[in-house]
Amino acid sequence: MTKRDYYEILGVDRNASKDEVKKAYRKLAFRYHPDKNPGDATAEERFKEATEAYEVLSDASKRSLYDQYGHAGLGGAAGGGGAGAYGGGIDLSDALRAFMRDFGGFGGGFDELFGGSRGGSRAHNRSGRDLQLRVDLTLEEIAAGVEKQIRVNKQVRCETCSGTGARPGSKSTRCQTCHGSGQVRQVSRSILGQFVNVTTCPTCHGEGVIIESPCVDCRGSGTVRGRETVKVRIPAGVMSGNYITVSGGGDAGERGGNPGDLYVVIEEKRDDRFERHGNDVLIDVELTYSQLVLGTRIEVPTLDSRVALKVPSGTPSHKVFRLKGKGIPHLNSHGRGDQLVRVIAWVPDKVSRSEADLLRKLDASLADRAPGVG
Repeated sequence: MTKRDYYEILGVDRNASKDEVKKAYRKLAFRYHPDKNPGDATAEERFKEATEAYEVLSDASKRSLYDQYGHAGLGGAAGGGGAGAYGGGIDLSDALRAFMRDFGGFGGGFDELFGGSRGGSRAHNRSGRDLQLRVDLTLEEIAAGVEKQIRVNKQVRCETCSGTGARPGSKSTRCQTCHGSGQVRQVSRSILGQFVNVTTCPTCHGEGVIIESPCVDCRGSGTVRGRETVKVRIPAGVMSGNYITVSGGGDAGERGGNPGDLYVVIEEKRDDRFERHGNDVLIDVELTYSQLVLGTRIEVPTLDSRVALKVPSGTPSHKVFRLKGKGIPHLNSHGRGDQLVRVIAWVPDKVSRSEADLLRKLDASLADRAPGVG
């Protein structure tokens, strides 16, 4: 399949600046992001394609190679970390990780991704900040799904004033300057007509109310620094870069304002046994030469149990067996990936004298049947 031109994918000229490349990618990434298009395979491919193009064109050295030699100039050396080897495309986990790296910060992407931020004047918008938190998961947790109890340092409601911001027993009055709106209107007239300028009220600073005696603990904000435990249910099949939205899990809003949201970003721990490839997992199992030659039955660990595997006689080293349905579940859909078992010939670092004699006899016996070298 012919790969599309990266400039064409992003819709930019070949002399486009780095900022123009980033702006074009941002637009496409938010349009085709998997969380805005759940279950849409076409949108997922467009997201990965746009990210691959961005990862190359936003990097000066990779872009230079691409401009001179095209896709062939990148080959397997274009990646390593991040977006991987572009000769074979980019997988979804790498694409999401690249997106989160450049656009995961709040104010840099989440508001646009989920349909706009909470706007308005301060008098009508005392919402708490959104927070972002990373949680590390093992492959076993990813395969099964898990509920995590997460301790979050955040702004919580002040218990002294019950979140009002006023000292108990004191009163809050409506601002007489703006009459509670938090804004003042200034009308000016000229030969061109009448102009209305709306600004934040200088008396109440946009709050709409005047607190006569602020709470001594929260100093009138209605919130204090604290800690809360949040339960997060993480479905099976997630990968690094996916995130869970906990509505109301962010900072408490000032003086009764709506709380912000908490975004729990998934980070997959490195596993000592399994190597993940999409929804498939790979494990290497070492066998002796005699086991490969004569055949054997072994028990292989999976993500949730152990299963028996028959290794036929005459199996070469690095042969891969497939255990259907023993991989990672598909996120938000039925089915799951497979487990790949790669058998590798185990070579001892040293042998005894008697073992060496046996190996020499075996080698002599097989010499006439061996293919040889050259």
